[in-house]
Amino acid sequence: MTPLRIVFAGSPAAAVPSLNALAASAHELVAVVTREDSPQGRKRVLTPTPVAHVALEHGLPVVKANRLAPVADELAALEPDLGVVVAYGGLIREPLLSAPRLGWINLHFSLLPRWRGAAPVQRAIMAGDTETGVAVFRLVEDLDAGPVYAMERHRIGANQTAGHLLEQLAGEGAALLARVVDELASGTAHAVEQTGEPTAAHKLTIADGELDWTVDATAVDARIRGVTPEPGAFTLVEGERIKVLAASIAHGGPRIAPGRIEERGGCILAGTASDPIELLRVQPAGRREMAAADWWRGRDGTPVQAG
Repeated sequence: MTPLRIVFAGSPAAAVPSLNALAASAHELVAVVTREDSPQGRKRVLTPTPVAHVALEHGLPVVKANRLAPVADELAALEPDLGVVVAYGGLIREPLLSAPRLGWINLHFSLLPRWRGAAPVQRAIMAGDTETGVAVFRLVEDLDAGPVYAMERHRIGANQTAGHLLEQLAGEGAALLARVVDELASGTAHAVEQTGEPTAAHKLTIADGELDWTVDATAVDARIRGVTPEPGAFTLVEGERIKVLAASIAHGGPRIAPGRIEERGGCILAGTASDPIELLRVQPAGRREMAAADWWRGRDGTPVQAG
């Protein structure tokens, strides 16, 4: 196997395991492209992406760009054999798409063609899927539509949040990605066209986190887990926005009107179209996160209507 010259493009923590795997391989990372520093936290401090931070720890050359077009010539001049993308946050267009000798490959967190797009893990949980996975495919002009080199399945846990699931998939995907890169280097890689009906995993907005208590408990629970930790689940209680950080279905619990929140036996329950949802941890607007019972004790204990 002849080692490859690789340009890696990624930004969030989910891309770090893949960067580490390639940095530890026999291949040469000639550039790591990541998004520009952005303001973080209440003080809005300019902070590098997790990928930028780790790349510098490895002593790798870093290119910071929110769009690849302005740095396309700089990357092409490196004469890479392969481009690798893991959650970079921007599209790759021609002529950069064809610049590497072997093209570009992408690690995607779904079982393609299901959940093409920006939020595959979140959308899978929100839709009630019981299974997802990771796929390594060749980039083409159309979004997430290229032929697949390798795919692995992963069962979604009943209580798993999007954050926890993405962390698991990032680790599993890194190993799969490293294997495909080695196969491309040795000339043994084989890609298969996607089959089946595509579904779109649109980027989440804050509005996706608002809870609809008129649906059944399973759907409410899936929504909470799917938007945790970002953008976060919330409901309005007497005009105040309350973030729901942790909750669970109170199977067999008392029937409570949809959206009505009350205390039963020490548990803070919110009604749905079926079983109630037990609120475990919440965060009122402008305050710290707390146990739902502590939040409830701070009120007058009178049942209230959410939504």
